[in-house]
Amino acid sequence: MNTTNQKIVFRSDIMQLVMAFGALILMVIIFSILSPFFLTFDNFVGILLATAVNGILALGVTFVIITGGIDLSVGTVLTISAVMTGVLITNNHFPVWLGITGGILTGGLAGFINGVVISKMKIPPFITTLGMLYATKGLSLVISKSTPIYFSDSPIFRKLVMDSALGTIIPGFNIPNAVLVMFGAAGIAYLVLSRTILGRYTFALGSNEEATRLSGVNVDRWKIAVYSICGLFSGLAGVVMASRLNSAQPALGAGYELDAIAATVIGGTSLSGGEGSILGTVIGAFVISVLTNGLRIKGVPQEWQMVITGVIVVLAVYLDRWRRQR
Repeated sequence: MNTTNQKIVFRSDIMQLVMAFGALILMVIIFSILSPFFLTFDNFVGILLATAVNGILALGVTFVIITGGIDLSVGTVLTISAVMTGVLITNNHFPVWLGITGGILTGGLAGFINGVVISKMKIPPFITTLGMLYATKGLSLVISKSTPIYFSDSPIFRKLVMDSALGTIIPGFNIPNAVLVMFGAAGIAYLVLSRTILGRYTFALGSNEEATRLSGVNVDRWKIAVYSICGLFSGLAGVVMASRLNSAQPALGAGYELDAIAATVIGGTSLSGGEGSILGTVIGAFVISVLTNGLRIKGVPQEWQMVITGVIVVLAVYLDRWRRQR
């Protein structure tokens, strides 16, 4: 890519970030005017907590969409990761840290399987991850026997689990750990995407997969790595969700993939592949959370909340196409 084209892409990315951030600020101003409760500290913390799970999911989805793929299974992978965390900690009496690790690795395994099927069997990502969506949804119900798994009744044990998300490790700083986990995960995702060979190949796959293959890159291996990373982020989101609820809910998680994809697209990651940023995804996740929170405060029915979110996603995709044409 020559210098002129690099400058054009860079300016396009910056413009999308500015537009997403501007939309976020505009929504905050509007909802602050419409409701005196919107800018309260408790509501602010609620928005942060609501963003944590979706934001972590969206980080993984960002990697996949930059390659030109899609992952529809992240919501139910979140569910099975939470269920496995509950099984390991409650049923098998594993230490909390080991149960959390098992939940995250469960997500990584699901992502690894997605990557292998897509790269080796040449099945389109849409079909592969749709199959994984149903498989993990069913397995969550089978493993949990269709009932929620509550963590130990021991006060100390329960506190260790809940503090993973709702506690705070910084004295006097009343921001829950779940939010810090999201920002920490975003920092790691940023470093991987912008400072490692995996990040470079992620963009290369989305820009021109065949040219990347012809240059001698093992495309299948890097594609498996990308989907595995997406699975790990989904597993982390599942652990955070279970920690927040102090239980693993086997029926929870379906539909989260839509919010994650929406946050990624709103943040400027192109569905055509080759473009995207972690900062944009975090902004997009906050856009979704602020919109949902503001509409809920104003008493807008949930069905209309979904309609408005859908319109915004379509508008974001249209703006992406407009940017590319320019």
